[in-house]
Amino acid sequence: MGAQLRVVRRRIRTVQATKKITKAMELIAASRIVKAQNRLSATRPYAIELNRALTAAASNASSIDQHPLLAAQESETRAAVIVITADRGLAGAYSSNAIREAQALTSLLNEDGYEVAPYVVGRKGEGWFRFRDRPVAKSWTGISDQPTYDDAAAIADAVLERFLQPTAEGGVDQLHIVFTDFKNMVSQEVRVRRILPLEVVEEKEESTGTLSPLYDFEPSAEGVLDALLPRYVRTIIYTALLESAASEHSARRRAMKAATDNADDLIKSLTRQANQARQAEITQEISEIVGGADALASVTAGSE
Repeated sequence: MGAQLRVVRRRIRTVQATKKITKAMELIAASRIVKAQNRLSATRPYAIELNRALTAAASNASSIDQHPLLAAQESETRAAVIVITADRGLAGAYSSNAIREAQALTSLLNEDGYEVAPYVVGRKGEGWFRFRDRPVAKSWTGISDQPTYDDAAAIADAVLERFLQPTAEGGVDQLHIVFTDFKNMVSQEVRVRRILPLEVVEEKEESTGTLSPLYDFEPSAEGVLDALLPRYVRTIIYTALLESAASEHSARRRAMKAATDNADDLIKSLTRQANQARQAEITQEISEIVGGADALASVTAGSE
């Protein structure tokens, strides 16, 4: 066997081993997408009912403009941005797209005179800020694959504590979150959402001929708001974590499928090269045999 043929066959074995890994990762990501979708579907009814209860409490409260989570500050100078990225790579442009959108938001806030304090979820985002020597207010790692409500509560409590601090003491006046919205298996979109302060909009309901529900709050609508608003922030962050987890698994499945397809194409190309090298060796061996036979025949004929 020639040296060229040995090199090509060694490359084929290497690509085949890599293909097995990418195919396994594709299957694992596909199974995790289904689990993430189920968790996301199970969370949505709670988020809808919580939003409905919050709307009812805000509509019946007498002084919602004075609530610290609803009222905008007169002079806002600092904003917090939560960026959700992945803990692991091999997910295409999933993390880089979220970081790019967060940087665009940071630039807009800086133009408006805000000082931005980033809160980062995921090792990819943390590494990006550390590599560029950019300060991070706080980071969380190891939760991007399978986030829990406790993880979301820890993030929410950290940013709420900062939001409730006076601006002069290092508090923030706005809270934004950057996450990847999971639309379907092939489409994900990076979204930016302002969490705090909440925007209260007065609307006139059109008469539909049905009676509107009457609410009785205990101890008061303001007390219910105090209890619901932190839960509301936690639910928004938890939903964003679940959306991002499903998007990450989908991006990884798509990237691994592309890698597997590329491995197939490369194996086919290397197989053709191996066949050509083997055919060239066979042709050379035949030529040497024929040449040796002709030479032996010439020597034999001359001796006679």
